[in-house]
Amino acid sequence: MKLSRYMVPTLKEVPSDAVVTSHRLMIRAGLIRKESAGMYAYLPLGFRVLRKIMDIVREEMDRAGALEFLMPEMTSADLWKESGRWDTMGPEMFRIKDRNGQEYALAPTHEEAMTNVVRQIVASYRDLPVTVYQMNTKFRDEIRPRFGVIRSKEFIMKDAYSFDMNEKGLEESYQAMRKAYRRIFERCGLETIPVEADTGSMGGSNSEEFMVASEVGEEYLLLCGCGYRANQEKAEYRRTGRQGNEPQADIKKVPTPDVKTIDDLVAFFKCGADKFLKSIIYLADGKPVMAVVTGDREINELKLKRALGATDLELAPDTVVMDVTKAPVGFAGPVSDIKIPVVYDLSVADVVNGITGANEKDMHFTGVNSGRDFTVKNEADITSAVEGDMCPKCGAAMSVKKGIEVGHIFKLGYKYTKSMNVTVLDEKGKTVTPIMGCYGIGVNRTMAAIVEQHYDERGIMWPRSVAPFDVHMVGLGKSPEEIARVEEIYDLLVEGGIDVLYDDRQASPGFKFADADLIGIPVRVTVGKTYFSGGEIEVKSRGGSEILKSAKENLVKLVRETMK
Repeated sequence: MKLSRYMVPTLKEVPSDAVVTSHRLMIRAGLIRKESAGMYAYLPLGFRVLRKIMDIVREEMDRAGALEFLMPEMTSADLWKESGRWDTMGPEMFRIKDRNGQEYALAPTHEEAMTNVVRQIVASYRDLPVTVYQMNTKFRDEIRPRFGVIRSKEFIMKDAYSFDMNEKGLEESYQAMRKAYRRIFERCGLETIPVEADTGSMGGSNSEEFMVASEVGEEYLLLCGCGYRANQEKAEYRRTGRQGNEPQADIKKVPTPDVKTIDDLVAFFKCGADKFLKSIIYLADGKPVMAVVTGDREINELKLKRALGATDLELAPDTVVMDVTKAPVGFAGPVSDIKIPVVYDLSVADVVNGITGANEKDMHFTGVNSGRDFTVKNEADITSAVEGDMCPKCGAAMSVKKGIEVGHIFKLGYKYTKSMNVTVLDEKGKTVTPIMGCYGIGVNRTMAAIVEQHYDERGIMWPRSVAPFDVHMVGLGKSPEEIARVEEIYDLLVEGGIDVLYDDRQASPGFKFADADLIGIPVRVTVGKTYFSGGEIEVKSRGGSEILKSAKENLVKLVRETMK
């Protein structure tokens, strides 16, 4: 491909709205252009990379025995209502109506649609197990699209769904996808960190995310040398136990005028934040509940939601807090006759002589102890693990990394097959409900993650497996005779089966070399003065500093060796 006839609008300047490396480089290298907030056009060079990633995904899914479908991007509201998710997906789901008033969704995911297709086809155990997949556009009305294609409103996802007769079969399908995912990301040149994850709105039991460590990642990963890996939504940690051997003090009510926040209380009482019992009122499926944690910890709302078995969870408005506790926000506590359900974090019972709100304006209790002043009936892990917390498996201190999610696999269980009445006959003619798994890869996000891991100060450094071309050939001929000789080398490489982007533009060598480094194709071939005067062509890998020299007759062989 000749660059003079190709559309590669490279930029010297960094776009003002691009704040992360992948976003900056993908725009500067002429891979993408922004259409509107959270929506991008893929230019020819970028689309070549995207297609190569998709080819790798497709090859590995086919290798694992999955069958490819192509599903409608617009899905009927009836299917979402059948599964119960039409009202629970929230404002991120685009909902539309046709001219007849029929409701549809621009699908953010395809569990319902794919389950609907499969239930029309499978009838007995002979049809299972089966894993089906597609690569298609998905839509999510992100409240804050950012980081280029890492968080966008429109994106390409590979989503797969397994249907098995029983849990043993699901485990086999799940493990097959785990292996396929590891191969996919390895072939894409990505170092991933598989971590335990929360299943969220997808439902199900086991869940694993494939994360790429990155300072621009939106998720925090808790890691331990023993092999424990989990994102912060899911991560557990060991509690340290009772706070010393001090005897229990008498409970006292202390005036605390306008002392509401933990920082204010720490300064007022001159003690550590871990001495406080922080009590927050939530609405779980519309009903008030109290969550109690130590003052040095943040409530993990996903854990709390899971502990309550709730579908929706939100902070209660001030009016509800006043109604429940008879006090304004900042003075709630578990001591007194609380009429709503209370969930205690696992650390609360270990606090000795704690301090908590007295459910009275400008008043707190000191000398508060579990078992005497309040009873822990409902206890759960409802706080987030942080750097230095003890690993739940081995007890060692855990470290934290930020990460970008590129893949997620779930054991969905019977959530969709039961709600959508999917049944098959087993070997004995008995009707049974298949069990499901779900497996997703963000294709666009994978592309951005590759850039985040493969770049230097000059530009992108593509792994060969996903590079838009194998070779970036820079021609430095000026006269018609020199240009003709460069064209011969280009033809030689193409005839040798090498995918070449040939920079034949009338531009300075420095400009061409800068563009070559920015675009990041693995091998650069330069046909210039050394060839015109002495017959030597220069070959250099994008990540190396050594410049190799080759005669015309040995060039294809040297390029192939350099590509390896």
